Amino acid sequence: MNTTAQQTAGAAIAAPAGAKLAKPRYHWFVIPGLLVTLAIIIFPWVFTVWMSLHEWKLGGAAQWVGLRNYVELASNQRFLESIWHTFYFTAVAVVLPLILGTYAAVVFHREFPFRGVLRTIFIMPMMATPVAIALVWTMMFHPQLGVLNYLLGLVGIGPSEWVFARHTVIPSLALVEVWLWTPFVMIIVLGGLAAVPTEPYESALLDGATQWQMFWRITFPLVLPFIVVAGIIRTIDALKAFEVIYVISNGGPGTASETINLYLYSQAFAYYNVGNASAVVVVFFAIIVVLSLVLLWARERAKWNT
Repeated sequence: MNTTAQQTAGAAIAAPAGAKLAKPRYHWFVIPGLLVTLAIIIFPWVFTVWMSLHEWKLGGAAQWVGLRNYVELASNQRFLESIWHTFYFTAVAVVLPLILGTYAAVVFHREFPFRGVLRTIFIMPMMATPVAIALVWTMMFHPQLGVLNYLLGLVGIGPSEWVFARHTVIPSLALVEVWLWTPFVMIIVLGGLAAVPTEPYESALLDGATQWQMFWRITFPLVLPFIVVAGIIRTIDALKAFEVIYVISNGGPGTASETINLYLYSQAFAYYNVGNASAVVVVFFAIIVVLSLVLLWARERAKWNT
């Protein structure tokens, strides 16, 4: 028995009957982490809520107004339209990448010549910065000089106004997001396909199942949890989209493509209305939390099949 064990045994013998040995306390180690959490996460949110309850212009004094900023948002037509624009943009920018990304994953999961090279080329849009991509697409969207209208003319389709018309601006902006993030969905679904067993396909082939039947009855249920995960990530990301919209359309024409993020930016940095902008942040955060909970519920409903 070494010296440490002898000291421990001696202390146990010397302790009164029924008395508990004192345990070393290391709780103070978590204090720095708590302080950092309070400083980085909790304090900014508490301060944002506090600002949302005040009428505060940059350079002036803050005046307590209670819930007036929230009441005004409920009747602010521009803000309500920005919510609709955000949901519209998000729906298109999420659904299409999920469909196209899943299809691309199924294609690239098969063996064919130059698969690795083509797959590398397919994911290249993810490597560029959103601002650079937005600048390139801005030139492509030009009604007279843009390559997109030139390509439409080659197949006999008339020119489009793209981001310069109110009725096409949001689908056009979502097209950029689809091109940018479809490879992201493909990568996630490819990970799910790599874990799919081959036995169900062998049995289906023996039963004479078609390719579509095997996909719908076997592949899709097995990779559905991965698709839902990709949908959750893409939805949260699309809700917060800013760079592409700001650089290409800046919320225009007029306010036709102004999302919540752009409305927030204009209130905070164009009109310096910090109180109203803080109320928008709180409402936007609540929307994201509710949608995240709905998507997580959908994620739980998508059962893993192995």
